[in-house]
Amino acid sequence: MRILCAMFKHETNTFSPIVTDLARFEEWGLHYGEAAETAYRGTRMPLAAYYKLADEAGAEIVTPVAAEAMPAGLVTADAYEKLSQAILDGVSAGCDAALLDLHGAMVSEATDDGEGTLLARIREIAPDLPIAVTCDLHTNLTAAMIENSTALIGYKTYPHVDMYEVAERVGGIVMAMLRGEADPVMVWGNVPLLSQTLRQGTDDEPMAGLIARCREWEARDGIGAATCFGGFALADIHDAGNSAVVVADKGDLSLAREACDDLLDRTWAARADFVYDHRPLEAAVATARGYNDGPVVLLDHADNCGSGATQDDMTVIAEVLRQDLQDVAVATVWDPQSVAAMQAAGEGAEVTLDLGGKTDMPSIGRTGRPLTVTGIVEKLSDGDFIVEGPMYTGVTVHCGPTAMLRVAGVRIVVTSRHHEPWDIGVLTMMGIDPARTRYLLLKSRIHYRAGFGALPKHTLTLDGDGVTISDNTRLNYKKVRRPIYPLELDADWDRSAVGEGET
Repeated sequence: MRILCAMFKHETNTFSPIVTDLARFEEWGLHYGEAAETAYRGTRMPLAAYYKLADEAGAEIVTPVAAEAMPAGLVTADAYEKLSQAILDGVSAGCDAALLDLHGAMVSEATDDGEGTLLARIREIAPDLPIAVTCDLHTNLTAAMIENSTALIGYKTYPHVDMYEVAERVGGIVMAMLRGEADPVMVWGNVPLLSQTLRQGTDDEPMAGLIARCREWEARDGIGAATCFGGFALADIHDAGNSAVVVADKGDLSLAREACDDLLDRTWAARADFVYDHRPLEAAVATARGYNDGPVVLLDHADNCGSGATQDDMTVIAEVLRQDLQDVAVATVWDPQSVAAMQAAGEGAEVTLDLGGKTDMPSIGRTGRPLTVTGIVEKLSDGDFIVEGPMYTGVTVHCGPTAMLRVAGVRIVVTSRHHEPWDIGVLTMMGIDPARTRYLLLKSRIHYRAGFGALPKHTLTLDGDGVTISDNTRLNYKKVRRPIYPLELDADWDRSAVGEGET
């Protein structure tokens, strides 16, 4: 038996000005063949689960490519074709099954449906190939993704700490099919709801209740997997939004329909809870200033590169400095030019920099606005650390050359590559103990909870600026299906008018 295992992942923010080319994949993680196995065996990533299943079957493993890039703008046509072709060549060489780790919200210059197009091309080569697909919770599910896979599942946690387990589940369904023990079918649908990522944390409602319901359905005999996707509202494509998919054995198709309808009904009923309530930035920082205990987590969620932001907007940092918060650690600002200047100055030097603000954001009508600061270069680093927390456990992160600048009572970690601070390693590598720091200003939404979640006494969202703003009305949607809630508050759900179907 020959099992193809591959990863090709990108969460595409179509409003982001950052180009996702091959070099961006190389920065975060691009491996071919045996190098991919070396990088991911022993981790908590989906590929590791696939390798385990293939090993248990005594199968030969082929990994044509394992590619992931930090979320950003459109994947270039060249990068999409090169990485897709590596997988297609692997299928053409022959295999008994394909176990794929995809994202579900990839948009390329070549196609709005990166995953669906790839899967359709695989099907053209091997029409009967069993294909398992693990997707991110933020998947924008499409008909092409369902029609061209055998069993598809999504993470049930955000932050994503269950990637290994869900891959093991969906891969197990396909491996059972190869043994003649399963005959899987899928039922899926979506609702006209463009929910905001900041309201999709699975420790919070409404997502917590939906995930609990998925688990209840999975406990039923005949249901192999049940998923509620939050969708990714920052991808302006026709099918963006919330959806559900249920995998069942063929003889339990009616039960799968019942389960899928139940999950979609509950999602639509909770639509108002998927919208974030905003608060003036000045008032939120003042509230933080009034706390007498810490750590206090301050979330600069509008500038989170984990959803495709530039990570160099200085709006929130400027307000924190203006209100003179003390003992603050900031993670992270992306500014290679400032890092180079601090490297040239050396540790201990006083420097004046135009920090951040190097990137224009035309989709929200904002030009880059650096913040002029004077501070001390406290530490320089190569920016590498190994994740010890529950998300991406065991993976080496490369932030590129990194520097820490102290400005008054604020220590700012500045990186040469984009990195969302979801593991404390981004601070500890710079000598900062987050548990002993009063304020942790993180350019993150929900993923910070993976590494920092147990630390804060208080958590506040700070409504700054950036292309991951949690106000969809500020974004100029051109392709998403309309009407859709909350862009149209009177949007209704007509089952006959939205994507639904079964395999």
